[in-house]
Order: sequence, then C-alpha cells, then structure tokens
Amino acid sequence: MCGAGISTSVGIPDFRSPKTGLFHQLEKYNLPYPEAVFDLSFFNSNPKPFYHLAKNLLPENFKPTPCHYFMRLIHDKNLMLRTYTQNIDSLERIAGITADKLVEAHGSFHTGHCINEECRKEYSFEFMKKIVLDKDREDNVVYCEDCGSYVKPDIIFYGELLPDRFYRLYQRDFINCDLLIVMGTSLTVQPFASLVELVGKHIPRVMINKTRPNGHIFHRKRDVFIKSETDSACLELAEKLGWRDELEKLINPDDDSDKKA
Repeated sequence: MCGAGISTSVGIPDFRSPKTGLFHQLEKYNLPYPEAVFDLSFFNSNPKPFYHLAKNLLPENFKPTPCHYFMRLIHDKNLMLRTYTQNIDSLERIAGITADKLVEAHGSFHTGHCINEECRKEYSFEFMKKIVLDKDREDNVVYCEDCGSYVKPDIIFYGELLPDRFYRLYQRDFINCDLLIVMGTSLTVQPFASLVELVGKHIPRVMINKTRPNGHIFHRKRDVFIKSETDSACLELAEKLGWRDELEKLINPDDDSDKKA
C-alpha cells in the first residue's frame, strides 16, 4: 500500500503542506474550500482549478523514485500479490508494475471520459496531456471533440465510488497476504486506510513513513514502524536483501549501458 509520500522526492508536491502544497497553489481561484477542486459538482461547473492542478500532476513530467523501483523489484521477483496505491500520478505503471498487479484506488490520468452521460467518449492520456501542457492556449481545459462537454480524467473525485477493481480484489488479496508493506501514507483517507486491518493478526505489517498514523492503527505486536523517507528506507532494505545492484540498474539504466560500452 502506498500514498503521496513515495512521490514527493521527484518534485510532486503533496496536497496540504503550507505554502508548497497543491491546495495552496489554488488560492487564486477562491475555492469555497480547498477540496472543492476534487468535488464532482464543482468540476462540472468550473474545471479550471482542476486543470491548473493537473499541470503539476501529469505523470510524464516525472521519473519514478527508488521506492517505485524497489516495488518493481518485488514485482519482478514474483513476490508481489498486489500494489494498492492512493496516488494518481501513474508512476507505478511507469516504473514497470504491470496492470494486473496494480490497483489504483483513486484512479489515474491513464484515461479520461466526457462527463456528458449521453456521450462518455473515452480519451487517452496523450490527448489530454497535449492540451493541458499547451502553453499557447489560454484555456487548458479539455473538451470533448464530439459534444463539447468537459473531459474528466478517470481520477476518483469526492462523492464517487472507488473503481470496481478495488472492491473486487481487496477482499481476497488482504486475506491471502503474508506480509503487508505500507509506504508514504499516514492512513487517514477512507476506505483505503482501513485495508490494513484486513490482514490476519499473525501477519507482519511494515510501515515506512515520516510520521506514525493517528489512533490505534499499527500497534500490533508484529507491526514494524520505520520513521524514514521512503527512498532511503527502500535503498537500505535493498542492501540488506542483496538487491542493491539490481535496484541501481533500474534507477540508472544508462549508467549500466555506459559501463558495458
């Protein structure tokens, strides 16, 4: 399970940090409250704040972190049952985690759809990215080519149900889990946060984060809390597991090809 903390090292700001968070950047739009940018009814009436935010979140502006590539190593070694992510930046996909091993609980920019229920035309990430990043356009809102309605990336907004895939898989995945690793999240957003309670009480759970979660979460005898940035913790874990060279090759593939040359 992972959250925004695994992506901050590549320059993707989190949402709530004073002065630097993404919500702070939207103050000029005079939102009724910061979270309105992810409110479906607000988006339907004024999508501009969301698309301003989207410029900072588009996945192709960023490279996966050592933490993402550590997850890729777990994936490649057939040790991963599933990765559940709160993130919408698609960096897990870019790192090489295959779609069948990934549950994007809050959606992603991978596709988008027209909000007109009678249309619902699907649009690719490439189509949306071209418009959102076009510096010559005054309006970077994406409109449907067929009906002219707004196009919304397939990100879960407040009030929307999480993807069917989330509900279909979590019930069996967490029962069958033999080790749960939680990284870069304080486990405050539901229903994602409650997933940690679904693994058996005899199952070890490891949490890597800068702060402990509030309340009584992660206080079992077999729980391990590592207070750390996720990148440095994953590099250290790779070292102890004897995977450091493999991880470095994923992080810096060009360095490896230069040595061979």
